[in-house]
Amino acid sequence: MTPSTSYRLLQIALVFFGTVMLLLYPLAVVWPSGWAWHHGAPYQSDYFMMIVGLYATLGLFLWNAARRPEANISLIWFTVWSSIVHAVVMAVQSFQSGHHMGHLWGDVPALLLAAIVLTVLVRSSGITRHGSASPAQT
Repeated sequence: MTPSTSYRLLQIALVFFGTVMLLLYPLAVVWPSGWAWHHGAPYQSDYFMMIVGLYATLGLFLWNAARRPEANISLIWFTVWSSIVHAVVMAVQSFQSGHHMGHLWGDVPALLLAAIVLTVLVRSSGITRHGSASPAQT
């Protein structure tokens, strides 16, 4: 994959994962066992609504980062590492209480997929940690 192709795919991935983050609330309504950690409607949990607010904000920032990923590399790496940490914590918690096993098929793999895809595309696009693009991007 050429750096310019990877760069364009990174932009698409940022928009896609940003959109998924913005759709967290509807996902919890449609598939609560895979996305919500409580019983009842999503709005009935203060904790869940806080998570929805955080991920909606991150989703909007990822949309913005898609314009110039090289200028937002710290945000992209934050998304990667926070997704990994969040997925690991949720996976452990899923095993601790048997009624949360649906998360192993929902938000846990979604977070890991986002982390893996963004990592691969950042590295193959030639963007450095300092935010500069490879010569193929300039």
